[in-house]
Amino acid sequence: MQFSGSIFATRFNITRGDLENYLGEALSQGGDYADLYFEYLLTSSISIDESMVKSAAQGVSMGVGVRVISAERTGYAYSDDLSPEKIRKAARVAACIAAGPAKVDKVDLNEGKRHNLYPVVTAPTETAFAVRVDLVKRADRAARAYDSRIFQVQAVYADNLRHVMVATSDGVLTLDRQPLARMSVFALARQGSGTPQRGQAGGGGRVELDFFLNEKPPEHFATEAAREAVTMLDAINAPAGEMTVVLGPGWPGILLHEAVGHGLEADFNRKGVSAFSGRIGQKVASELCTVIDDGTINSRRGSLNVDDEGHATQRNVLIDKGVLRGYLQDKLSSTLLRSESTGSGRRESYAHIPMPRMTNTFMLAGESDPADIIRSVPKGIYCVNFGGGQVDITSGNFVFSASESYLIEDGKLTRPVRNATLIGNGPEALKYVSMVGNDLRLDEGIGVCGKEGQSVPVGVGIPTIRIDRMTVGGTA
Repeated sequence: MQFSGSIFATRFNITRGDLENYLGEALSQGGDYADLYFEYLLTSSISIDESMVKSAAQGVSMGVGVRVISAERTGYAYSDDLSPEKIRKAARVAACIAAGPAKVDKVDLNEGKRHNLYPVVTAPTETAFAVRVDLVKRADRAARAYDSRIFQVQAVYADNLRHVMVATSDGVLTLDRQPLARMSVFALARQGSGTPQRGQAGGGGRVELDFFLNEKPPEHFATEAAREAVTMLDAINAPAGEMTVVLGPGWPGILLHEAVGHGLEADFNRKGVSAFSGRIGQKVASELCTVIDDGTINSRRGSLNVDDEGHATQRNVLIDKGVLRGYLQDKLSSTLLRSESTGSGRRESYAHIPMPRMTNTFMLAGESDPADIIRSVPKGIYCVNFGGGQVDITSGNFVFSASESYLIEDGKLTRPVRNATLIGNGPEALKYVSMVGNDLRLDEGIGVCGKEGQSVPVGVGIPTIRIDRMTVGGTA
């Protein structure tokens, strides 16, 4: 994408010379580095409940964030007005906050390296609104048709098209057009006067609308949500105590993301508050575990052509056969740690400062047959889906609730169980991984990661894995 043809040049008349002047203003009080993050965002969302479209909304937002770094001090200011005077004012505010003795020579801007991971010609946001409304109606009908015990269905479809431009005092100018779409379906089932049970499913990515019309239609997600709800009607209360836990492939990788991934973000480690701080080169997991964060997978929800600091994303090996190899780095952390950025600087919007974040985080496949993993367990629990969870970055301790899980008895899956809670420590849990399946699967495309008040889209994944020791909280 050429700068002259970008939305920022054509709609807001921003020139390359303007960007260089704004950067000069940002560094007018001194500093080591400055950048500009421009954003133009189109959004839409549609929800259905009680078989009625309850809400349908479209919106536009835009703005610019200006950052100045001076040693460990950061100045940040933003504006939702892209007029020259407002941008200059934001640049001056950031400059005053981070004023420092260092001076940076002016560098001419040149378009930086970027991928082409989502070559979407027509983003879902640019298609007929009525077609997208029909998606949630189809999901509602399919979930209700699955079983007469389904009595409530909610379906949500949301998409956005984000245009971004990043200009840095290092001389890098990058532009990206980022489509994103997701569908989520929630179903409630009840048998007689029993307690209602919930099921949920969803997916999407940086895709065209055809993804929801042909590849993964609303009926796919609706049927899966209804199936989980109906299955849990026959569930018994989860057992409690220390036992063997088997995690199924795909979405259960959210446990890896939360319990391990956040602890590998560089800001926590340069501050010495992560359970993984100062442990590069040390064994932190079973030798069967190799953990990757990869922002370059085509069309994935967590993928980006460039991160929100203008660096091309990349495939980062975090743990290699149990040994910690590195952290996820943004501009600030990599500078202070005298390392290289890993293309991991992310932010929720122009109003937020970037920080090191995950993209698509997963564990590589092993050599075990998933069926053999189940057969190897005389007594334990098999977790297929997860709901909410919490993790303490400093200690690595986590608590996760499994929304769908099953007893393993004599090497066979038997009864579904409800109210299962996994309690453990991220680094410790990985040490007890004794079998890794050959069935690596990434999630369907629903992940949202929160950190310090900011939310960004992410992907997770995992093959079937056996963890020999983990505490299960239950009621049985």
